Amino acid sequence: MVRIAGERIYRCKTIQINYTTYDIRRDRDTINIRLYPDIMVNSPERGPNAQPFWYARVIGIFHAIVSLTHPGLEAMARSQCQMDFLWVRWFGMEPGRYCHGFRIGRLPKIGFVESTDEYAFTFLDPTQAIRGAHLIPTFAEGRSSALLPARKSAAHVMNPNEEDDWLNFYVNM
Repeated sequence: MVRIAGERIYRCKTIQINYTTYDIRRDRDTINIRLYPDIMVNSPERGPNAQPFWYARVIGIFHAIVSLTHPGLEAMARSQCQMDFLWVRWFGMEPGRYCHGFRIGRLPKIGFVESTDEYAFTFLDPTQAIRGAHLIPTFAEGRSSALLPARKSAAHVMNPNEEDDWLNFYVNM
């Protein structure tokens, strides 16, 4: 069992994600939920048509001091440590006949998963984030409140006064 010390969870404004650049150097992306909230993670899908990455918008950045409690654990395992976690809203690939890639000269297109989906909002270990993602709204397709019908929502992290979302985004590569 995981026990949260003092029953307190702390909210943070930013988190830094370390990554290796194309020329084998170290760099980092700063994820800020108000300015740069989008991240990419490795996809668990396998196969010839599987997408290599999944994308998410970070709604919240948190940490807590936790300890594991179980009679069979060693004393070292019972010590307290900091646990970081992200609250995310997932994007999904554009369904249908949309094709992308370098050969056809089109960027990948994604959109928010409907809020009624069981896994539309989840918690994520920050170590799973590969790096920040640069997403470009598909302005021509417009906006909709159908994916998240709540008038005001914490999911609208970039502008809390918004009542709808862009239908789709292009993933800048």
